[in-house]
Amino acid sequence: MKQINTHEQNEQKVKEKPNFNCETGNYHTFCPISCVAWLYQKIEDSFFLVIGTKTCGYFLQNALGVMIFAEPRYAMAELEEGDISAQLSDYEELKRLCLQIKRDRNPSVIFWIGTCTTEIIKMDLEGIAPKLELEINLPIVVARANGLDYAFTQGEDTVLAALAQHSSQNNQILLETPLKKGTVVENDYVEHLPLILFGSIPDTVVNQLTLELKKQGIKVSGWLPSKRYTELPQINPGDYVCGVNPYLSRTATTLMRRRKCKLIGAPFPIGPDGTKAWIEKICTIFNIEPTGLDEREKEIWQKLEYYISLIKSKSVFFMGDNLLEISLARFLIRSGMIVYEIGIPYMDKRYQGAELQLLEKTCRQKNVPIPIIVEKPDNYNQIERIRDIKPDLVITGMANANPLEARGINTKWSVEFTFAQIHGFTNAIEVLELVTRPLRRNQKLEKLGSQRYTDRR
Repeated sequence: MKQINTHEQNEQKVKEKPNFNCETGNYHTFCPISCVAWLYQKIEDSFFLVIGTKTCGYFLQNALGVMIFAEPRYAMAELEEGDISAQLSDYEELKRLCLQIKRDRNPSVIFWIGTCTTEIIKMDLEGIAPKLELEINLPIVVARANGLDYAFTQGEDTVLAALAQHSSQNNQILLETPLKKGTVVENDYVEHLPLILFGSIPDTVVNQLTLELKKQGIKVSGWLPSKRYTELPQINPGDYVCGVNPYLSRTATTLMRRRKCKLIGAPFPIGPDGTKAWIEKICTIFNIEPTGLDEREKEIWQKLEYYISLIKSKSVFFMGDNLLEISLARFLIRSGMIVYEIGIPYMDKRYQGAELQLLEKTCRQKNVPIPIIVEKPDNYNQIERIRDIKPDLVITGMANANPLEARGINTKWSVEFTFAQIHGFTNAIEVLELVTRPLRRNQKLEKLGSQRYTDRR
């Protein structure tokens, strides 16, 4: 019988395809209605009305209270016992609230965010909204962000999908005009079909990614969502669309099926490698030869050398929370870390297909096994695996962080990656800043402890 040496075994592992497992079928994540926290700040002329119980209100008050630095434009429509037992008129109650919002805030659009309760009692929000928006002369977009069906960041996905569908019925209020087929725009751009990017990211990052594409001669016709509802791009059949976040599969499906757009399946612009691949794929679609990307990527990697030296050969375990796990794991493997397991609440292999291919390519280049990917992981099973593996760092939801820290395991809240600016070349450092923070903290504590011990002697 032929003996296989260690090198051959490693090569066989590297050539393997990703191994997907599914465990509990439950979402151990933050509630998706928390998407209100960043969407109300992104869409400046909007108002979000969350329709649920007092529990939803308590969650928003506590969870969002530490994140909001400006006056919020959201409110709770609390369902009392009378509402739940159908003794009150949903239409009249929602009309009263929306008229009050219009009078007090005068938004350009009101988003109704459905919760677990509206699903359970079967509130017909989609049926009420069209009638009510005609009566009060104000657009109403209905999005279901209940924790029964959606994980943490998928709340944004349902909102953007509803927004994309709703805008087709309200083209008269969309002001921005897309590029026409066959036209030549300013000298900085080449001729190409309209390109619309989707995903809610801060305006500074929007400008950075738009500028990176401009350097290649590509003009971005608009963003979904835009800074203001009245500035949404007009979406026409045949337009190209491309996402910047891995959790927007429903939005991508809506744009393809409902709006007849063409989806550019690209890795996501997280890390220098992902950003370069994202731009290259868009350039390929428009038959443009990308220029300067290798030098740009090399320049960013050089700036990350200090952080890479801290995490090289360190191990990390993803418990799964915000659906950014595949992209983050790929970037950290490229940075020299060992990834044992990638837990992810929901996995759309079609929408994340290009990202999975880049993960495989990265593992081959680094000559490391492809991490196991566990969809809807069981936290109890994961904790057992963490005890056996003893990783240097666990990226987890807030519920598991303190118990793991009490057992001597370094953790990082996954929610921090959701709210940090991590997209694009220049923001790659933010990812490594977050990852290395607990490791740097421990180094300082060890140094301080040894110094105190020396002083006592």
